[in-house]
Amino acid sequence: MNIAIDATPLLVRSAGVKNYLYYWITHLRRQAGRDTIRTFPHLPHLGALDHETSIAGRLRTISGLATLALSNYTPLPALDWATHGADVFHATVLARNPPRRCRLTATIHDMTAWTMPELHPASNKRAEAGFADLARRADRLIAVSQCTKDDAVRVLQLDPEKITVIHSGVADAFFDPPAGDVRERYGLRKPYVLYIGTIEPRKNLDTLVDAYEALPADVRESHDLVIAGPMGWASDATQAKVSRARRLGYIPEADLVPLTAAATVFAYPSLYEGFGFPVVQAMAAGVPVITSNVSSLPEVAGDAAVLIDPRSVAELREALLRVLTSETLRKDLTQRGRRQAANFRWTTCATRSLAFFRAL
Repeated sequence: MNIAIDATPLLVRSAGVKNYLYYWITHLRRQAGRDTIRTFPHLPHLGALDHETSIAGRLRTISGLATLALSNYTPLPALDWATHGADVFHATVLARNPPRRCRLTATIHDMTAWTMPELHPASNKRAEAGFADLARRADRLIAVSQCTKDDAVRVLQLDPEKITVIHSGVADAFFDPPAGDVRERYGLRKPYVLYIGTIEPRKNLDTLVDAYEALPADVRESHDLVIAGPMGWASDATQAKVSRARRLGYIPEADLVPLTAAATVFAYPSLYEGFGFPVVQAMAAGVPVITSNVSSLPEVAGDAAVLIDPRSVAELREALLRVLTSETLRKDLTQRGRRQAANFRWTTCATRSLAFFRAL
């Protein structure tokens, strides 16, 4: 079987989808056996993962995006030419006109542009509308969580029988963090509460800053609030608010694991997640997690995190206070978190994904 995967998100700035594709393709290739895993554009070897820029060289990046543009904006069957001989084409939100001579599949990552459109710019909503048309035409679909599948069936009226839930994975490095400490490099001299992710409305950082600032003075004096991640489409008010915390900006992949592992608590009060990579990564690294009781987050966190109403400053404040002041609770959450995170390995995801393709 010859499987062609649209890898164009690896050529642009991206967060969760880029993370998914990078590790998913890597592990599919390791386990493919007689099957062939190819990509569009042709990426025989994936470079280092960088969420801010392309993982490929300049020429391959330009040619790949140019071919995608030809496919999306002209009648030329550019993807048919680029994926000649494929039995299956696995599309992403960037591909508007997939090949016509092979089976069509795709991964549904989340439905937030549909369930919370007010939190997204117009460009995101247009892209998701195009992807919805593609999903309706697809032969089979992968959903990264049961929550995502249920939302896709409800909102897009998709046939539940053609959607298979295959949870994403966590990079192996999070299960075995390096011994080195990156705190000095980032000027982190106190224990800290950590958030990692793009700064955008859905991540609910206004509530996190408010909850942290409502903590007793002695707790705030002994623990910093650290916000790491690139600026997205956050409002001016949110940007001003997060500047009151220790904002680190984009963190290179090499520093992400040790920065996570060194945190006292990981706080992630997102309003909606299709899977929630940062939560599972923190649990794998042995960090106690506080996260939301909505969308897929209870599904992936299980009983291994403190779940709160993300719209309640009071609930988040009380959770932060409980975890920061109780070593016993932190140890319990660490043990539970590591056990729960072990359910989300890329090897398992790849094995189930290959079975999905072979059944198709």
